[in-house]
Amino acid sequence: MLCFMSAKRSDLKLLGGWFSPFVTRVKIALNIKGLEYENIEEDLNSKSDLLLRSNPVHKKIPVLIHGDKPICESSIILQYIDEVWSNGPSILPQDAYDRAIATFWVSYIDDKLFVCMWNILMAFEDEEERKPHFEQLEEEVLVTLEVAFNKCSEGKPFFGGNDVGFIDIALGSFLPFLYVLEKMNGKKVLTVDKFPELENWTTNFIANSVVIETLPEIDDKLVLFCKAFRRKWVTAKAAAK
Repeated sequence: MLCFMSAKRSDLKLLGGWFSPFVTRVKIALNIKGLEYENIEEDLNSKSDLLLRSNPVHKKIPVLIHGDKPICESSIILQYIDEVWSNGPSILPQDAYDRAIATFWVSYIDDKLFVCMWNILMAFEDEEERKPHFEQLEEEVLVTLEVAFNKCSEGKPFFGGNDVGFIDIALGSFLPFLYVLEKMNGKKVLTVDKFPELENWTTNFIANSVVIETLPEIDDKLVLFCKAFRRKWVTAKAAAK
């Protein structure tokens, strides 16, 4: 991959986890800029001192450490990468209005899509409880994103135009987990007949050179991780009552 502005591997460290869509976002952004970095896998059951020092407020991944400076929260990290390595391909639009629109849709993805998928996972053992969340996903969230793609892409393959951009990264990072929910539910949600634009976008996104090998494999390992995460969350929530 062409490196547009070099960064010594020791200068960039990414504290993350293979399972995290928010970590995936940062990996794609670093690939877009052609940057080398040290990938440090965190065990969230036993968080490292480095993570706790680097993100003392939320104690979460991802954290990008540039030299000795930690940057937290995936959207903030992407904006930081785009501004610092500005001579590489852009992640956010250059035009102020287009940048505001892209930021709006990334917020929508995090506030609506992520929350909806989270609610489905947390209610997965109760069909009646998870049903309204699946309906919201199919009849509201994905419908809205299908319309948004048509407006933002203007006939091009990505939300960002001809290249993967801010909205593409935000939405694409959740694709493996959408597939896991579909697999666990025994029903495909993102269908070509209902969401032809998003389905075509998905094919283009997964095959893009900056995305390949960043998304976790959709296999039993990811399914088991999601199920174990859900059990842990439900147990912790019950214990807190």
